[in-house]
Amino acid sequence: MWFKNLQIYRFTDWQVTPAELEELLSKRPLQACLSTEMQSQGWVPPGIEKDQLVYARGQQMLIALGTEKRLLPASVVNQLAQTRAQEMEARQGFAPGRKQKKEIKEAAYYELLARAFTVRQANYAWIDPVDGWFVIDSANIAKADGLTEALLKSMPSIALRRIRTTLSPTSAMTRWLSGDEPPAAFSVDSDSVFRSRDDKKVSVSYTRHPLDPQEIAKHVGTGKEVTKLAMVWEDRISFVLDENLQVKRLTLLDINEEPAESAEEQFASNFFLMTEELKQLLPDLIDAMGGEAAE
Repeated sequence: MWFKNLQIYRFTDWQVTPAELEELLSKRPLQACLSTEMQSQGWVPPGIEKDQLVYARGQQMLIALGTEKRLLPASVVNQLAQTRAQEMEARQGFAPGRKQKKEIKEAAYYELLARAFTVRQANYAWIDPVDGWFVIDSANIAKADGLTEALLKSMPSIALRRIRTTLSPTSAMTRWLSGDEPPAAFSVDSDSVFRSRDDKKVSVSYTRHPLDPQEIAKHVGTGKEVTKLAMVWEDRISFVLDENLQVKRLTLLDINEEPAESAEEQFASNFFLMTEELKQLLPDLIDAMGGEAAE
C-alpha cells in the first residue's frame, strides 16, 4: 500500500475512533448499479480484511471510496439510435423529426444501459488524527473532491480544507530554479515544466534533462514560470510537485523493506512505512512553501 499521488487536506479536532468511523461508513456501502444507473458510489474495504471499511494501525486509518461504473460509449448509443431511426422511417414512410430522434436516442440509451458491463474502482484516503492530515491517493482533483464530498455525507460534523501555503508552489519552484537554494531536505531533479504567465497555452517541458542556468534565465526572462518540478526528499522519496501543491509520481527510493510472512503482514508493514514517511515529508514540504497560510 503506497500512494502514488497526494491530494493534501487538513482537518481539525478529529474525535472519531476507527470503530465509530466504521459504523458511519457502513451506512453508505458500495451497492451494485441499478439497471437505470450509470454509476454508483459507496465505501469499500481498503485493506486485506474484506469485512472492514476502516483499516487502522495504531492511530492511523485508511478508507476507500468505491465506484461501480457502466461502460457505455456514446458511439454505441448513437449507432443503435441510428438503426432505430431507420426502422421507424421504413415503417412510417418518412424520416423521424427532431423530437422523435431525441426520444429514440433516450430509449436506445436506457436499453443499452441495462445490459452494459460494469467496472469497479477504489479511491483511497489516509487519515492521520494526530497531525491533522487527510491525504487522498489521486492525480485527479475532481475524484479527490468526490471522495471528500462522500465523507462529508457520512460525517457531516467533520471540516476538511485543502492545504494552503504562504508561498505558491509556482513561486517557490521558480525561485529554486532561478538561483535560490531549495530547503536542505530537498534536491531538484531533472523534470520540469515552464509556462508563460501571459499565455497559459505556451509551455516548455523537460524530461530527464537537467537545465543549465542560461536556459533557466532565458525562460524566466521571457515571462515563464515553473508549474511542475521533479524533486527528491532526503534521498528517500522522489516526486513531481505541481502548481496546485499536488504531489504526483511519488516513488520510494532505496528503503529496505522487511520480508513478511503473509499478505496481511505485508500490507500492515507497507502502510506503516508509508505513513511514517509521509508524516515527515508533508511538514517539510509545507515549510518549503513558507508554512501554512493563515485562514
